[in-house]
Amino acid sequence: METVNGEGANGSSCLSPPTSAPSPEVIQLDVESDHEANTPNRSVISRPGFGSNGRHISLLANHFKVFVNNPDAIFYQYNVSITSEDNIVIENKVLGRKILDKLYQTYSSELSGKKFAYDGEKSLYTVGPLSKNKYEFTIVLEDSYANRCGSPADDGILSESGKRVKRSLQEKSFKVEISYAKEIPLKPVSLAVQGFEPEKLQDAIRVLDIILRQQAAQRGCLLVRQSFFHDDSRNFSDVGGGVTVCSGFYSSFRSTHGGLSLNMDVSSTMILTPGPVIDFLKSNQNARDARSIDWLKAKKTLKNMRIKTTHSNWTFRITGMSEKPCNQQLFPLRVKKDNGTYDDQTINITVLDYFTKHRKIEVTYSAYLPCIDVGKPNKPTYLPLEVLCSLVSLQRYTKALSTLQRASVVEKSRQKPQEKMQAITNAMKNYHYDDDPLLSSCGISIEKQLAQVEGRVLEPPKLKVGNGEEFSPSNGRWSFKNKKLYSPTKIEFWAVVNFSTKFDASYLSRELIDCGMNKGIIINRPFSLMEEDPHNRKYGPVVRVEKMFDHILAKFTRAPQFLLCILPEKKNCDLYGPWKKLCLSDHGIPTQCMCPLKVTDQYLTNLLLKINSKLGGINSLLSIEQSSRIPLIHDTPTMIMGMDVSHGSPGRPDLPSIAAIVGSQSWPLISRYKACVRTQSSKVEMIQGLFEPQEDGTDNGMMSELLLEFYRTSNKRKPTQIIVFRDGVSESQFNQVLNYELDQMIKAYQLLGEADAPKFTVIVAQKRHHTKFFRANGPENVPSGTVVDNNVVHPRNYDFYMCTQPGLIGTSRPAHYHVLLDEIGFSPDALQNLILTLSYVSQRGSAATSIVAPVSYAHLAARQMGQFIKFEDLNETASEKDSFTSVGSIPVPKLPKLDEDVEDSMFFC
Repeated sequence: METVNGEGANGSSCLSPPTSAPSPEVIQLDVESDHEANTPNRSVISRPGFGSNGRHISLLANHFKVFVNNPDAIFYQYNVSITSEDNIVIENKVLGRKILDKLYQTYSSELSGKKFAYDGEKSLYTVGPLSKNKYEFTIVLEDSYANRCGSPADDGILSESGKRVKRSLQEKSFKVEISYAKEIPLKPVSLAVQGFEPEKLQDAIRVLDIILRQQAAQRGCLLVRQSFFHDDSRNFSDVGGGVTVCSGFYSSFRSTHGGLSLNMDVSSTMILTPGPVIDFLKSNQNARDARSIDWLKAKKTLKNMRIKTTHSNWTFRITGMSEKPCNQQLFPLRVKKDNGTYDDQTINITVLDYFTKHRKIEVTYSAYLPCIDVGKPNKPTYLPLEVLCSLVSLQRYTKALSTLQRASVVEKSRQKPQEKMQAITNAMKNYHYDDDPLLSSCGISIEKQLAQVEGRVLEPPKLKVGNGEEFSPSNGRWSFKNKKLYSPTKIEFWAVVNFSTKFDASYLSRELIDCGMNKGIIINRPFSLMEEDPHNRKYGPVVRVEKMFDHILAKFTRAPQFLLCILPEKKNCDLYGPWKKLCLSDHGIPTQCMCPLKVTDQYLTNLLLKINSKLGGINSLLSIEQSSRIPLIHDTPTMIMGMDVSHGSPGRPDLPSIAAIVGSQSWPLISRYKACVRTQSSKVEMIQGLFEPQEDGTDNGMMSELLLEFYRTSNKRKPTQIIVFRDGVSESQFNQVLNYELDQMIKAYQLLGEADAPKFTVIVAQKRHHTKFFRANGPENVPSGTVVDNNVVHPRNYDFYMCTQPGLIGTSRPAHYHVLLDEIGFSPDALQNLILTLSYVSQRGSAATSIVAPVSYAHLAARQMGQFIKFEDLNETASEKDSFTSVGSIPVPKLPKLDEDVEDSMFFC
C-alpha cells in the first residue's frame, strides 16, 4: 500500500462532510468481488524481525517436529464420483467412506495394492500414480447401511401397510468413478521442514491432514473438521438437558518457523447423551416422569436422531411419532394362513397388542405413550418406546447451549497444564502415526516429544489510581483494596429495581454505598427501592419489564442518573434483553444488572468498577498514559480500534450477524472507548456497515461515527494514525480484511473532507487456535506477559503469541496476533509492549484481559446489543418498514438505536 502522510503533528483541520455528494456506493454481499481499478491490492507483510525485551523462559509447545525422508515423493489427486443405482449422487461422508473401504477390499489388486486417502467427498490421494488415469467400479453393500436414513428392514417392526417387515440383508449397488486430477509434490513440505514456505505447501499439508482424518475414521471416531472423538464413555461428561460433552483430540500439520510440525491438542464437542430415549426426553425437558413430557416438543426434538432397538442390532433414524398412544394406535395386520402364507384379509390391531401377543415383548409404561415412527412420510413404521434400547452414541448436538450448560462444559473440560500435556503426549504415542502406510511411504516420521520454544516474560505496565498512587500488577492481577478510583463519579439520583425475591434491596444498597465511599465514589441514598409486583410475574419478560418501567415513570419526575437492576437469575435471565433495551435505547438511562450468589466486598468492588465506567469515570490508567508517554502515540493523534462480528446461534441460519467496532476517545488516552453496533447478513464475517455514503454526501457508516467522536473528544484533532485490532477472522480471510474492510475505512475517512489517508497498523487477534504453552520446569501455567515469536510461529508472516491473563484455573490459552500491515512502523518490541499494555486498560475488573481490551469491548458490545431484539419474533415486526434494512436483496433486521444520552458512553462495560 502506498503510504500517504497525514497533515502533520498538529492535525487541526476540521472533519466535515464534503460540499458535493459523491455517487452512492453499494456494498455487495460478496466482499470478494473485484474492487475499483485504482484500489491497491494489499498483501500481508513479512516478519521484520524478532523481539528481545523481557526475561527469558524455557517453554514446551504442543507441537511435534516432523521429518521428511522421501522429499521427492508425489501425491496424485484423483476425482471421485459416487452414484447410487438410481443415479443419485452420494454426498453422505460416512456412506462415502464405507463405499471406498469396500472398493479397496474388492478391487485392491486392480489398484496394484496401492493405499489411498479419501477426503469423504470428491477426492482421493495416492503416493505415486495408479496404473490408469480412469477407473469405473461397481460396489455392492450388503448390510443395508444405505437405508438407515430411511427405515431399514427389521423383524418385529410394523408398517401401516399391514405387512410385517422382514429382517433381511438388502443389497445396494453404487457406481464409483475415479479420474486423475493433478499432482501435488511433497517437495514443498521438505522445504517447510527447513523453515521455508514455498508455493503449493498448503496443498501438500491438506493431503497430510486428510490422511490423519482417514486414520481416525477407520478407528470409528466421530470427525469434526480436524478433531476426532472415540466412542468411549470415559470421555463423556453429562452437562444436562440430554447433552454430553465428549473429549477427543485435534491434530493438524502446520508450517512453522522451526519447520513442519504436527499440532496436537485436547478437543471437545457436544453429543446427544446415549441411552434410553425416554431418559433423554426427561433430561431434555427437565420432566419428572414420562407423563410430564411435552410430546409435541419431543416429536420435533427427536426427528432425525438415530436409535437402536432392544431385540435387534439395527439402526434407525426417527422420522416422527404416532398421533395416538401405543395402546390406541391401530394398524391393519394381514392374517396368516395355516400354510404360513398371508392373504389379503387384514384385521385392525393396536401396536401394543401386536408386540405383547404376537412378538411376546413386554410393554409396560410405554403402553400409554406415543410410538416412535421410523418409517417414511406416507408409510409409517411404529415402535413402542420400550422396544428402543438407546440413542446411538456419538451423535453431534449442534444447537446453542444454555448458560448453565456452557458453564458445565467449561468446568468439565478444564485441565491443569500437566494433565493436558500428559494427555497430548500419551495420544501422540498411542496413535502410531509413523506406522500409517501412506505417511511411511512418504518417509514422514514424527517426534514423540513436545517442541521446545524460548519465551520472554515482559514487564507489566504500571497503573495509576486515585490520590496519585502508582503500583505494578502481579502476574496479571491487582487489587483495589484500600485504593481510590482514578476518576470516580458522583451518583446523586438513582434507584434500585428488584425483580428477585431472594435479595434485600435495602441491604444491598447500603453495602454498595459503603463500598463506594471506600473507593472514592460518593453515592447518595437511592431515591427509591422498587420491588416487582408479584402479580406481574405471571407475564412474559417484555411485559414484566414494561410494567416495571410504567411504575418508574409514574414515580420519577425526571430521569434517574442510574438504575441498579437485581435479576432473579444469573446470566441467562429472559428479563436482561428487554431491560437493557428499554433503559439504553428507549430512555437513555445507564443501568447495571446483577444477581449475586453472595454479596462480598470483592463482588461489590467489581460492580462499582462497571458502574463507574458506564457513568464516565475512570478506574485506573496506565502510568505512561497519564503522563502522555506512550511510544509512537503520545505525540501523534492515534485512534485504537477493536472489531468483531458475532454470529447467530448454531442451528439458526436465519439470525443476522452482529458487527461491533469500538474506537478510542480523548486522545492521548487509550482507556476510553465508544462502540458502534449494527446487524448484517447472516454468517457474513466481513463488516458491511463501515462505510455507507448517502445521496446528500453524508456517511451513515460505523467508521465515520467513531471518527467524529474521536475528533470531538480530542480537542478537534483528527487521527493521523489508526491501529486496528480485528477479531474472529481466519488466515484465509486476511486479504479480505486488508482489501475490503481497510478500504472501506479509508473511504469513510476521506468522505469527511480528508484527501490523505492516515497511517494504519492492522492486527488480527485470534483466540480460537490450538497452540498451548507449558513451563519446561514446573507444573504452573506460563506467567502473565509471556510472549513467543519463534519456532512455532509462521515461517514468513509477522505473528506472535502472548499470554496476558493470569492462568489460575485450567491451562492458559495464548492470544495469537497476526500483523497484516504496519504503516506506523512499530519495532517488534514496541508493538508487543503496546499489546501487553492494551490488555491492562479494561475498566471492567482488576486483571489483565486475555486479549487486547478493544477487541474484548467489541465482543461485549455485540453480545449486549444482540440481546436488544428477540430474533424469534421477527415475523411479528417484519411489517415495520424502519425495523429492516437491506444488503443486496436480503432483508436484515436493524438494531434499535441507542439513546443520545448513552450512545457515547461505555455502556458495554
